Amino acid sequence: MYLAHGTIVTGLIASFLVINASPIGAEQIGQDADLCRAGRGPAIQVNVQGLKDRRGELWLELYPATPDDFLSPDTDLVAQGKTFRRTRSRLPPAGSVEICIRVPHPGRYAVMLRHNRVERDKFSLWSDGAGVPANQSLGRGKPRLDQAVINAGPGVTVVAIKMQYLRGFGFSPLD
Repeated sequence: MYLAHGTIVTGLIASFLVINASPIGAEQIGQDADLCRAGRGPAIQVNVQGLKDRRGELWLELYPATPDDFLSPDTDLVAQGKTFRRTRSRLPPAGSVEICIRVPHPGRYAVMLRHNRVERDKFSLWSDGAGVPANQSLGRGKPRLDQAVINAGPGVTVVAIKMQYLRGFGFSPLD
């Protein structure tokens, strides 16, 4: 009986810590937001920083963490039976933003966050923003795999991603 009670208490403490990892007033978005709100996983919660504005949608994409698969067309990955998930959501008008995506199981994945400002299915170099977990400047090229890798645990793995937009000759954060 004591072990069961201790297990419940441990679970409650873990849930409290996951739920309270969110900034006050943050809005969790995406089709999988309920998982992160409840502290259930495996899932990845991205705390979005440095948005240019609140136009359009956020897209969070999950890829296999391999050089050949990262940023490959989703149709190709799905046809090959490989991991690919995308969650999309309109941006809230104000406040902090968190977007959540379910992962198939704990493990190593690559993630890409896109601010789809013009709401097209193709990335617009001139207006859309992008971000990866490493938060290193993306410069003029696509993000490298090592910039996008994240190790997802059995619960909710939280990472902050700073958005980057075209400035001058490459992508960088606004601040």
